[in-house]
Amino acid sequence: MKKILKITSISLLTIVILLLVAPFIFQNQIKNMVRNFINNSVNANVEFADVSLSFLSSFPQANVSVDDLRITNFEPFKDETLASVKSLSFDMSIKELFKKEDEGPIVINSIYVNEALVNLKVNKFGDANYVIAKESETSTSTTKNGEGFTIDIQDYAISKSALIYLDEGSNTKLDVTELDHSGSGTFSENISELNTKSEANVTLSIDSTEYLSNNRIKLDALIDLDLQNSKYTFKENKGLINDLPLEFSGYVQLIEEGQDIDISFENPGSDFKDFLAVIPKTYSKNISNVETSGSFKINGKIKGKVTEETIPTLDINIASNNASFKYPDLPKSVKNISINAAVKNTTGNIDDTFLDLKTLNFKIDEDEFKSSAVIKNLTTNMLVNANIDGVLNLANITEAYPIELENKLSGIIKAKLNTSFDMNAIETNAYSRIKNNGNVSVNDFVFSSADIVNPLNISQANVSFKPGTIALENFKASTGKSDLNATGTINNLLGFLLSDQKLKGDFNVASNNFLISDFMVEGGSDRPVNQSTEPDDALKIPAFLDCTVNADAKKVVYDNLTLTNVKGKLLIKDETASLQNVTSNLLGGNLNMSGLINTKSKTPTFNMDLGMTNFDISQSFRDLDMLQNLAPIAKALQGKLNSAINVSGTLGDDFTPIMNSISGGALAELLTTKVETENAPLLNALSNKMNFIDFDKLDLKDLKTALKFENGLVNISPFNLNYKDIGITVGGSHSFENTMDYNIVFNVPAKYLGSEVNRLIGKINDNEVNKISIPVTANLTGSFTSPKVQTDLTTGVKNLTTQLIEIEKQKLINNGKDKIKDLLGVNSNSGSTTDTTTTQSSPVKNVIKDIFSNGNTSGTNTTTTTDSTNQTGNVVKNVLGGLFGKNKKKNDTIK
Repeated sequence: MKKILKITSISLLTIVILLLVAPFIFQNQIKNMVRNFINNSVNANVEFADVSLSFLSSFPQANVSVDDLRITNFEPFKDETLASVKSLSFDMSIKELFKKEDEGPIVINSIYVNEALVNLKVNKFGDANYVIAKESETSTSTTKNGEGFTIDIQDYAISKSALIYLDEGSNTKLDVTELDHSGSGTFSENISELNTKSEANVTLSIDSTEYLSNNRIKLDALIDLDLQNSKYTFKENKGLINDLPLEFSGYVQLIEEGQDIDISFENPGSDFKDFLAVIPKTYSKNISNVETSGSFKINGKIKGKVTEETIPTLDINIASNNASFKYPDLPKSVKNISINAAVKNTTGNIDDTFLDLKTLNFKIDEDEFKSSAVIKNLTTNMLVNANIDGVLNLANITEAYPIELENKLSGIIKAKLNTSFDMNAIETNAYSRIKNNGNVSVNDFVFSSADIVNPLNISQANVSFKPGTIALENFKASTGKSDLNATGTINNLLGFLLSDQKLKGDFNVASNNFLISDFMVEGGSDRPVNQSTEPDDALKIPAFLDCTVNADAKKVVYDNLTLTNVKGKLLIKDETASLQNVTSNLLGGNLNMSGLINTKSKTPTFNMDLGMTNFDISQSFRDLDMLQNLAPIAKALQGKLNSAINVSGTLGDDFTPIMNSISGGALAELLTTKVETENAPLLNALSNKMNFIDFDKLDLKDLKTALKFENGLVNISPFNLNYKDIGITVGGSHSFENTMDYNIVFNVPAKYLGSEVNRLIGKINDNEVNKISIPVTANLTGSFTSPKVQTDLTTGVKNLTTQLIEIEKQKLINNGKDKIKDLLGVNSNSGSTTDTTTTQSSPVKNVIKDIFSNGNTSGTNTTTTTDSTNQTGNVVKNVLGGLFGKNKKKNDTIK
């Protein structure tokens, strides 16, 4: 006995060791087998991370697992991913691993797919990315004969997977997520049975219309498989769309032209709660305790062939009569619900499919709503005929149905409207085929949102619909402290609502009080108004607008500015707002604006022409940030200003200019002005350097100047002004960062240059000397709040003093010569007198010229010399000595 147990134990241990070791022995063979199978089967690029073999996990069968499988297409879908699978495993008999190619197909018993993502696509040319199987003559003949089809799949499962189907030609998209599907049965016989369980979230859209929106669908189906005739028959089936139960019967058969379908379905009950079950739970919440009355029935039949030219006939009906529902936690109910709708196609031609909504009525509280519609040609030129007649109190919606609104709504909408049109007429603006009649009114509508500063209150709005035109007859609204009153016409409201068209119209908008802060957070962001960097996200002018607005506002308040009597035209198109002849009263004067704002690019741009007349200078340069940057010194001025400014640049996220981006030019004219130096440190600094000018008395009336600005730098063209008999020339530049580099040249008469200079002028006592003036240059650097002033005044006065001394000396010398000549009786005739006069005056003129030529004299002094001069040299010395304070008494005695 012990020997038997020993042999058995050794045998079992050997088998276990072989089962553990064998996968490693056959691993390369398994990989080659999988690789050869894939390469011989598909026209696509297939990659996988690893292939593993196990004899223990599915013993007595072998298990082959493929990890991280990825299939990518060739042309015309080159490098697009068709499928990716995290793990794919097969169970098969161990002997299947050792089959040769000529021993027939491999028999697989089970297939398991985990975390697969499949992307199926048909492009606009009809090419399908999933047609990747290689043609095989063997398989074709086998299929035809129906013999040798020995693959025996006993069960399979797909878990945690997703599928996306996109048909670009028909604009159809199917999204299947959270897919779990399993099936069991046998495929080894021509007639077999498959038992399946499926569950997934499904979204289906056709031509941009969403028919299923992430609806949870469950289906337990027992299906007969006639593999020889490719016919699949539903036997016992139970499905759920959300919580709506449906039962199916019928079959789907693959035929040469496409598919032959004959399926009927209906909900087995008739409770109106089934209707609520169709609505996704996200919106309907828990309906188990909802009180309902009335009936709800859905049934349908789909029968016919799906080919390139035909679809099955359709007869799908939805009906509900005198139904109601009430949620236990809500105060109001929805009553008198009547639904009579059908989707039909009697010909098999897809263009003949139509929706007939005969009745959709309900009542909330005392407000009744009735509607009906017929929609034909669903896939081509859709024809619509609809009627709406009812009252809807928006506040009652959340009191009767558990919908969660982000923003509270209130107000009453009344509508009585009939509309008839075809989509081609909408798209081509063929207004003769668009027939609208009726009106829609809104009263006491209140809308609040985190995206707006204040709730929007529409006290009254009325829109009338007539063939070819929609009129906004009145619109009265308020938000914060602002009021709006508008009228106008809308040319293509349906084109805007139903197709990709712009909203066109002409509107007249009036307001008594319009505060920008009621529509935009003041300042726009945490960034300062004089921002120097571009924002990440800027405000955009809506691309769908194509309209003209004629504005008339009594008062517009923006930050610290108040504009009155604002009038003008605003054209909005292609994300661009164009201002035409916008006028207003501002800062004690008149403002005229024209230009445009463009938000098409990532960063908005602007280009404006501003005309300012009789603006109050100090207030303008205190309250207008752009003017502060253009001329900071102007805040020290009192008076009136005329200016014309052209400016362009980029805008920040609050629609204020990014100062370093602006460029342009300006012309300015000062009308009446007074200078207040205490408001300008720069003028105080100049006064300290130039004590001969009282800047408070500077007359700037009628001053005109021009400037250009670009890249954050303002260049002032040189301009002239006068203070008494002092000429002043100003020129230079400053930056928006408040740094400056200016030169001011003062043409200063000598009499303003101090007592020493005046004493010398008095001693000279000559009219030409009184006309002497010198240029004094003041260089201004630093900032306007902390200026640095340097002048060449000291050097100029010193040079002038030297020249005046020279003039005095020359005059004294000439006077001394005349006295000597008188003593000696020389030049007593009139001719000599004339020469003497010339001799006396020439030095003054020459020295004056020297002042403006850095002391370089030109020409020669004309003096008459005779032999007698040498003879009387001692006398001349004595007289000169007397003139300079020597031998004064002796000279007096001679006189």
